[in-house]
Amino acid sequence: MKTSLYPLLTSIALASTASAHAGLPKRPPPAPHAAVIHKKTPKMTLQKQQVVDLLKAIETGAAAPVSVINPDKYIQHNLGAEDGLAGFGQLLSQLPPGSARVNTVRVFQDGDYVFAHTDYNFFGPKVGFDIFRFEDGRIVEHWDNLQAAAPRNPSGNTMTDGPTQATDAMHTESNRKLVSSFVDDILVHGRMEKLGGYFSGDHYIQHNPMIANGLSGLGAALKAMADAGVTMKYDRVRRVLAEGNFVLTVSEGEYDGKPTSFYDLFRVENGRIAEHWDTIEIIPPCTQWKNQNGKF
Repeated sequence: MKTSLYPLLTSIALASTASAHAGLPKRPPPAPHAAVIHKKTPKMTLQKQQVVDLLKAIETGAAAPVSVINPDKYIQHNLGAEDGLAGFGQLLSQLPPGSARVNTVRVFQDGDYVFAHTDYNFFGPKVGFDIFRFEDGRIVEHWDNLQAAAPRNPSGNTMTDGPTQATDAMHTESNRKLVSSFVDDILVHGRMEKLGGYFSGDHYIQHNPMIANGLSGLGAALKAMADAGVTMKYDRVRRVLAEGNFVLTVSEGEYDGKPTSFYDLFRVENGRIAEHWDTIEIIPPCTQWKNQNGKF
């Protein structure tokens, strides 16, 4: 079932006071955002560090970090780049010398997958999610989703600020299940009667540049989009990656009638969704693709 989000606005407005979904255990409300306690930063895994260094090499031009890419097998899903290591190099060669800036804000690992959230400036400021798949110690596959950077949202949040370190490693799988169910129930199938069970009232920190905090902010933004004739729908979830209390979903759908890739990063707190970051990228026509691996 492919569901447009707009007919569900009334349910969204009521959801902040709705009772919790019976299938989810009741938990105490999360602490306010300002009260989040940041524990000592854990040592980064080798593969996380390799990804951070590789992305930074876009800025510095350093050659050594690129050696983590398998030269014989590098499957590229950025549709603006040719396949293989040569395609990666060709993409970088298009940048004017010294023009790129890269700041990886958060990086997580789920088995052979490392996923990063980065502030970029190449051909203009952007925010992006990158996913890298490792095989035998080398990177063999890459996906990304880029969106032009935007000013702070109505609540004063940027597209990348907020907590950066994963906690609650023992709850990785339950958090993955929670977020997977939320995206499937609400964004794909529009089962809005379940919405209240995924949040603690109106406590929800939002980093989408067009939307204010809280479910009330989400409802207001969707109404404004509907009034402007802009449609958005999620058709299917392609991938779910998680580390501790952070979960990234990769979804396919449409925005304003155009094929679109949605990357949504959620932070879970006390068994409820507490914070959200995202990027939205329009998928170009197949005739414009520089590789045939597809976006997903």
